[in-house]
Amino acid sequence: MKAAVVVGAGGSGQLELHELPDPQITDPHHIRIRVRAAGINPVDWKCREAGGFGPDAVPFIPGCDGAGVVESIGANVKRFKVDDEVYWMEGGIGTGEPGNCAELAVLHEDYVSEKPNSLTMEAASTVPLAYLTAYEALTKHSGVTRGQKVLVHAGVGGVGYLGVQIAKHLGAEVYTTISSPEKAQLAKTFGADHCINYREVDFAEEVLKLTGGVGVNAVFDTIGGPVFAASFPCTAVYGNVTTLDEIPCTQEQIELAKLRNLGLNFELVLTPMLLKMHEARRWQTGILSEAAKLIDAGTIKIHNEHVFELDNLARAHDLIQEGHVSGKISIRI
Repeated sequence: MKAAVVVGAGGSGQLELHELPDPQITDPHHIRIRVRAAGINPVDWKCREAGGFGPDAVPFIPGCDGAGVVESIGANVKRFKVDDEVYWMEGGIGTGEPGNCAELAVLHEDYVSEKPNSLTMEAASTVPLAYLTAYEALTKHSGVTRGQKVLVHAGVGGVGYLGVQIAKHLGAEVYTTISSPEKAQLAKTFGADHCINYREVDFAEEVLKLTGGVGVNAVFDTIGGPVFAASFPCTAVYGNVTTLDEIPCTQEQIELAKLRNLGLNFELVLTPMLLKMHEARRWQTGILSEAAKLIDAGTIKIHNEHVFELDNLARAHDLIQEGHVSGKISIRI
């Protein structure tokens, strides 16, 4: 099979196309999938620069997200049959499980969900990691319920735009940060109630103004850096702030968070895969099955802004690393 391979730590020049042996089914619960598309996420370039997240990881096939067609199944597979269209999140970070920037993938049936019927393979491949990240941040960490106020940073970014929609589906009043009037209009199509241009105003002050000084019940920080702690003042007392980054806070910032009794959370959607947590991964698969229904019902919209061919994977990595991409990037295979 043809596959993209990370051959060393560093820039996108470390990505090469190789011909590799076709993977075989060796477990009766596994399925082999003809991969049609792979979604691209920021973790892909971070993992490439690090040379993988496991010891002696290189070379490895990158790409956590995939969509494709079931080609063959193991003897004990119950959930799928040949020719089923599916999508999933598996491997791609240099910890042993091959990624999805390849023509074939073999994985456990429990880690695969039926693809949304309304989406192309390219669009479907952009969903798993980003949707699960936003869903876990807003439900497991923040416990968002109907009537609450939620601030999602970068409301048209690859994770943020799904966060806006999930928060809205949960019944929240949604605030989001954007950088232009055009992005504000796009965020509103995803369900944002209040769009705050952080280039024109202090977002925390604006949130406090809009909420009568109370703040929001939950903040979903998809940006990191100074945005995390800058969100503390506009989070309501006993509220939650969830970030995707690893951020040191000053003593003063920690004291403010403690005074406001804030829950500070770190979301890493890859934890079940990294820690080999089978039941947790099955739960994630269930969430993707529910996501497919919401997508097909038109409740959740998918924004696949860029599609590249596999031999142009380096450009896709460069683009997502540069930032400021609205929606998602996928690779056609």
